Amino acid sequence: MTDGLYPALRTPLCDLLGCDVPILLAGMGGVSRWELAAAVAKAGGYPTLGMVREAPELIAREVQALRAATDRSFAVNLIPAATDPDLLDAQIACCLDLGVGAFSFFWDVVPSAVERVKAAGCLVLHQAGTVQAARDAEAAGADVLIAQGVEAGGHVHGRIGAFALTAEILSGSRVPVVVSGGIVDGRGLAAALAMGAVGVHCGTAFLATTESFAHDRHKRRLAAAHAADTVLTDVFVLNWPRGAAVRVLANTVTEALGDRLLGHDPDALPREPIAWDDGVPRLRFSTDSPLRTTTGDLEAMALYAGQGVGRITDVVPAGERLRLMADEATVLLGRFRSDGCGHEEARHGGE
Repeated sequence: MTDGLYPALRTPLCDLLGCDVPILLAGMGGVSRWELAAAVAKAGGYPTLGMVREAPELIAREVQALRAATDRSFAVNLIPAATDPDLLDAQIACCLDLGVGAFSFFWDVVPSAVERVKAAGCLVLHQAGTVQAARDAEAAGADVLIAQGVEAGGHVHGRIGAFALTAEILSGSRVPVVVSGGIVDGRGLAAALAMGAVGVHCGTAFLATTESFAHDRHKRRLAAAHAADTVLTDVFVLNWPRGAAVRVLANTVTEALGDRLLGHDPDALPREPIAWDDGVPRLRFSTDSPLRTTTGDLEAMALYAGQGVGRITDVVPAGERLRLMADEATVLLGRFRSDGCGHEEARHGGE
């Protein structure tokens, strides 16, 4: 735990979510399981379990395992746009029955889902890639807005840089705003706080950790990659709505596309199994990334990575990565203050 060790980093988000430092683990589907979430929570951050399209039974097991590992607060990430409505209903019901206190939503704003969990007394974090989506999420009742920039790994909702988008959202929001996209170290955290955001939301930084449920091959690729090695494409679209772009490491699939990275029709893509998870087929062009349990043609799968990947040079424990981020941000913000620049506004974010 880091309570009291990083006073310069404490923002209203920490009080709202019950964490010590304003560093959020992204709810990466398949990757952000209980082990990674617990490691982030124990280090003082705020974790999100990535449960998109998962069965209620798995959600229950993950929540119970996380609670057995730590009593720290957490959220569960669900994505209505990528989930059958009946399954989404069952997922929400399962989480509410388990007493989950916070939900993270992404992509389309679904007011009925937000209202349902808010009525049960839960917090809602909503990740948005456009100013309009952020406004819609706030109007629906979101307690925290996560501004996702085009630099982000995985599914990318908008086409604006993270800090430019955050600045626009901050100008009209009354709820706390968190920056997401390309942030893997203390420089990104310090910049986010200095501009008035209340925290950062990180995926790639925690994907490349020992506790991540990603396959070791994916982690090694991240550690060896540079920012220029990522591409934005919608060819990995099966399981998601048409046009849903992702940022991944270039591989044999994206290289074969040439300049045609966007504009793919899911109905025209073949359904060809190339890998398996415990006997469950994973299709070429699906949004599935290689996990610890995956076997098959891993290189042809979606290898998610944000543009901050060039600053990830090794695979380390999640707690170590979080502490390095916090240490570096503290030093940088200390220099900021010593130069006579006020930090008070940055501590209050969207208030």
